[in-house]
Amino acid sequence: MRPFTAALAGIILATLALSVGIVSRLQPDRRWRDSLQSRLLFGVPWGTLIAIAVVLAVYLFVQDGLTDPAEPVTIPYRAWSYFSPVGMLTASFAHASPSHLVSNLAGTAVVAPIAEFAWGHYPSDRARTRPDETGRSLWRTPWIRAVVWFPLAVIAVGLVTSLFALGPVIGFSGVVFAFMGFAIVHYPIRTLIAAIGFQGVALTVWRALQDPIFSYTATPSPPTAPSWAGIAIQGHALGFFIGLVLGMLLLARRDTRPDPLHVWVAVLLVAFSKGLWQIYWYGEGNTYYLLRGPGIVIITVLALVITLALTASDRPIIPARLDRWLARRRGTQTVSRTPHSSSSASDTESETDADARIERTLDLAGTDESDRVRAVTTGNRRHSRRASALTRRGVAGMVVLLVLAILAGMAIPVNTSVIADDGGATGQSGIDIRGYTIEYDENATNELVSGIGIDAMIDDSSMAGSGVIVSSDRYNLWEEAVTKEYLNATGEDTITVGGPGWRETAHVERTGWTPVGNESVYQIWLWEDGEKTERQLAHESDSSRAEVILAERTVTVTTDGGEFGLRVESIETGATASTGMPSENATTEAGGVTFERVGDTVFARVDGTEVAVAAVERYEY
Repeated sequence: MRPFTAALAGIILATLALSVGIVSRLQPDRRWRDSLQSRLLFGVPWGTLIAIAVVLAVYLFVQDGLTDPAEPVTIPYRAWSYFSPVGMLTASFAHASPSHLVSNLAGTAVVAPIAEFAWGHYPSDRARTRPDETGRSLWRTPWIRAVVWFPLAVIAVGLVTSLFALGPVIGFSGVVFAFMGFAIVHYPIRTLIAAIGFQGVALTVWRALQDPIFSYTATPSPPTAPSWAGIAIQGHALGFFIGLVLGMLLLARRDTRPDPLHVWVAVLLVAFSKGLWQIYWYGEGNTYYLLRGPGIVIITVLALVITLALTASDRPIIPARLDRWLARRRGTQTVSRTPHSSSSASDTESETDADARIERTLDLAGTDESDRVRAVTTGNRRHSRRASALTRRGVAGMVVLLVLAILAGMAIPVNTSVIADDGGATGQSGIDIRGYTIEYDENATNELVSGIGIDAMIDDSSMAGSGVIVSSDRYNLWEEAVTKEYLNATGEDTITVGGPGWRETAHVERTGWTPVGNESVYQIWLWEDGEKTERQLAHESDSSRAEVILAERTVTVTTDGGEFGLRVESIETGATASTGMPSENATTEAGGVTFERVGDTVFARVDGTEVAVAAVERYEY
């Protein structure tokens, strides 16, 4: 880091520290440390720090981020399928790039401490004792809760999100959303502020420390998918609902309920700001569909359901009038079947009327304290008669569980798929690197999604891939590592493959000629790092004819065996003649046409007429 940059970074840190220090002294009666120490051992979220350390260790050592922090090994560490155990075990803790890592760690740093605070290193305020007190159980010992149980819960949630994530996901974001779901149950407003406020602040400060004065030059960029099409939206939603359910269980155990308005506002705003509404699907080619309207409706409905599951009363979902009518019906049936029907019906009706009056009184009293009063006033009589009744909160809770089951279940068919024996791609040639096959193909079928019944429900033509295909029977994976469109724009790229303890780099290069007025003719070459002299021809495109006519002759650019050529065809007789593509400042002849290359352009001459027929393919980026 340059001295000037280091000085600015120091000023940024000093300014932030001074600001926090001054604000903390504005309320001397409110000790932040005391508040933290009431729930956390020494006021430190140890479990969060351990989780961050684990994620960093995976990036640096498992993904070999130490060798090249900007290009970690990612392909084997995605959640490809249940037959790819390495990916399933590591996907939730691995990351695709430094920015991906920093973004998730920032989210962890601001949200996970709230979840850990809600969990607490001390089982309860009353149960709090000194950490060194003997006779404590493992479950209630503060330091074990801090450095063992909470990190183990984080790892368990990470494994679950990997096992039930849809597609080859990678990243800690599913666990970050689980932190949000868990924390929002206990501290809705604090979680809201942290998720949509402090996370952005943390990322901005981090970028400012790295580059205090940022310079940007506007340049065109290769064609890429929209940002929302690269988000594992199902994995995010799955993590959020896992955390939500765990938070609900802890809330029920502690017999507390949050404020309904706070929960609804927090869930709605967090879901919108974090893009949980961004439901999308793939079209043909480079087309993507964002279901913006349906996504907003779904999020709004789920926010209401979650609020009801957390704050609704335990009163039966059946209205009191309907319940009285059903009770009278039961009483009428009793009259016709028993000798003492008059007494039974009268008792049932009076009992129902009394219950109705109690319900009305409790409705007017509110829902927060009424449930316990109801239990005392109605006694075992109502409990026995309505033991099978569904409560309002119970029904909403079942809907939450149903959503979680749907989110997890939709991934099972995809994650049980296996790769075909041929490795997927059908290109002309490829290279093998320690169990990986790297090929180039166009309109190749994605072997990890074909054959599982998806094509019976939707058009699976969008599942085809064109570009550099990486496949492996060992890791049971198939990936379109570099798209055809990206390679067409850049002309070259690199692909990193590897596994625990090793990594290798492969290179891909596209070269071609563009005939005047028509599509390019191109070749794709592949080679391992340091072996360009032994590169292999992976693909050749079809020939393409220039939109020019010379003395009743046409000119076509061809490629065969790694060599570009020119073919002249007579329109009258159909006779053809071919020649190789001339080297720079050289000439060739075929079919009575002379070809001369000047720089990157080939000109054709015949009968005193000279026109350009082809030029070297140019790449925009």
